[in-house]
Amino acid sequence: MARSTSRRVIYAALGGNLLVAMTKFVAASLTGSAAMFSEAIHSTVDSGNQLLLLLGMHRAGRPANTRHPFGHGLQLYFWTFVVAVLIFGVGAGVSVVEGISKIRTPHPVESPWVNYLVLGLALLFEGAVWIVALRAFRETKGSLGWLEAVQFSKDPTVFTVLFEDTAAMLGLLVASVGIALSQFLDMPILDGVASLIIGLILAGTATFLAWECQSLLTGEGVSPAVQASIHAIAAAEPSVLRTNEILTMHFGPQDVLVALSLHFVDTNTAAEVEKAVTHIERLIKTAHPEVTRVFVEAQARDAHRNSQEPLETLPDDEIM
Repeated sequence: MARSTSRRVIYAALGGNLLVAMTKFVAASLTGSAAMFSEAIHSTVDSGNQLLLLLGMHRAGRPANTRHPFGHGLQLYFWTFVVAVLIFGVGAGVSVVEGISKIRTPHPVESPWVNYLVLGLALLFEGAVWIVALRAFRETKGSLGWLEAVQFSKDPTVFTVLFEDTAAMLGLLVASVGIALSQFLDMPILDGVASLIIGLILAGTATFLAWECQSLLTGEGVSPAVQASIHAIAAAEPSVLRTNEILTMHFGPQDVLVALSLHFVDTNTAAEVEKAVTHIERLIKTAHPEVTRVFVEAQARDAHRNSQEPLETLPDDEIM
């Protein structure tokens, strides 16, 4: 369900951005507006970003093999990070360069009505895509706050599209105001200022997305609520004396690795421990379908604590 929702949002954004990009390039060529050219580049970059997200989803869905025994789920996080880099490097970079160029050599915008028509249509298209992304994000965030939901989300596709479209809406508003003021105040330099502001909006959006994606790419664990649930399941098992450690990592939105270090009752036989491990694994996977692998280490607490301590460095002669 989550994966189909993500694809629907991406396809909607891709279709909208392709239509908007074509109309913006036509308007920019007819009017010579720097702000409109920045918006055209912005929509083109967004279209490429949606294709990269689809590529990431496709590559992440490949099965595990000997080189990637835990699957390819992290591919999704990698390509989402690439999207953030492109927004910053291409979208923001071109907008800032175009804005500075227009500020240095300002010239009036020709046929401004073309810009207003295109910007109006773009707001309509982008607004429709933004609503689709917003609804999808609302479905996934549950009772969490907006920023909290982004921080805890393990599926970056939906919130990436949402933030892209939010930046696009802001950019369209800035472009509209900049072109209008440059015309009515007879100050062409304001068109360049608008392009510069659009670049800063894109840079801020890209920075935020890159920060969230690098956290996922470098190995985020499950949410505190899921962590507490896993602990409760393990602790409730009669054969478990105490829980030493719980380690988790997301390899994808629906691909979680759980590693448990448990101190079992000393009088348990190997068969009883094996039965308890199987029961714990089944309960965890039933309660949390996103958990695909559970590894359990049977170890006394003191032994586990000692294993965490760094080994003393031996002199070279003792090693020999």
